[in-house]
Amino acid sequence: MPTFERPGVSLHYEERGSGFPILLIAPGGMRSTVSAWEKAPWNPLEHLADRYRVIAMDQRNAGGSFAQVHGSDGWSTYTADQLALLDHLGVDEFGVLGMCIGGAYIANLLATAPERIRAAVTLQPIGRDGNQHLFEEIFDGWRAEVVADHPEAGDEDWESFKANMYGGGGILFSVPDEALARIGTPWLVLMGGDEHHPESVSRRLVELAPGAELVERWKAQEYVADGRAAVDAFLAEHL
Repeated sequence: MPTFERPGVSLHYEERGSGFPILLIAPGGMRSTVSAWEKAPWNPLEHLADRYRVIAMDQRNAGGSFAQVHGSDGWSTYTADQLALLDHLGVDEFGVLGMCIGGAYIANLLATAPERIRAAVTLQPIGRDGNQHLFEEIFDGWRAEVVADHPEAGDEDWESFKANMYGGGGILFSVPDEALARIGTPWLVLMGGDEHHPESVSRRLVELAPGAELVERWKAQEYVADGRAAVDAFLAEHL
């Protein structure tokens, strides 16, 4: 995969297809990588490339991407990476599709640069519903895997970073709920249904965000084709 360098950051990314650009933000929590799409019910990198310019990336310190770790890191750090990559590729306006942690990243993109995003799709967004400890545990497990590569970061940096990710915000962690209520961008939400992606969070997201609509059945084998078709129709309407 090609690499985009910005100060202190090296980001691996992949492009396929042509047409209106869509940024993909993969599942996997802090390990969000292009390869994670291979385990999804369907792979948007493959499915959408015949109609769109699809841009997928490894988030910092996941897969082939690397960055220094600082106590000030948080959701906005990742948003800056994502927008900088699109700037590098000459992309102004775009669509975005994300799964799992991708929902929280998308929320912050929509709050930060709404004028650039024509439409958004989120598959089973992570969210807060009596489960914050699960995400803190995931963060700690990821930290244990990468800490040796980050002598610049001490315990206080890591703890501050974790608090910035999962200690604040609203149901999606990355933004307060009142920010969701100001997002009018067309936003298709494919409902979650487990402890990391609570159904309650998907439903509440659609209640809060004026531009959001919900697809309830999409992940079970008998509904995969219908869910994919709903995404296709939504993108065709808004991009």
